[in-house]
Amino acid sequence: MIIHETQVAPEWVDYNGHMNDAEYARVFSHACEALIDNIGLDEAGRAHYGYTIYTLETHLCYRREAHQGQALNVDLTLLDSDTKRLHVFLSMLDDEGNLLATSEQMLMGMKQASRRPSPFPEAVANRIAALPKADSGAWPELAGRTIGIRR
Repeated sequence: MIIHETQVAPEWVDYNGHMNDAEYARVFSHACEALIDNIGLDEAGRAHYGYTIYTLETHLCYRREAHQGQALNVDLTLLDSDTKRLHVFLSMLDDEGNLLATSEQMLMGMKQASRRPSPFPEAVANRIAALPKADSGAWPELAGRTIGIRR
């Protein structure tokens, strides 16, 4: 499911002539905002439910360079969820379907007034249930990675 589309802005290009690493995080952040809107927690939904989403953890993996003006498409796969958390996997692709980067994220539903974790409102939970979900045995190859120096 393509959740976000954009292109590499000139100000995102660094001294190496490609998109700066921080800008990949920006694009994935905007994709998460699109997801949040998609599940009913846009500005009106947040006000109605007094509820929002926080990012708990992010793991970025850079696979190919992106260059000024290049189209970027972010695909969403829901890896797992429970009553108040979403484990999502985002893939950044170019127009030819080449994988540029991935972002695996853990998101938490929060009551705005208490700033404490809280179960998703029922209507939001129903929209989450309709998201494309990876089978537990068929996660994307880059999902669940750890970082470290292999010895």
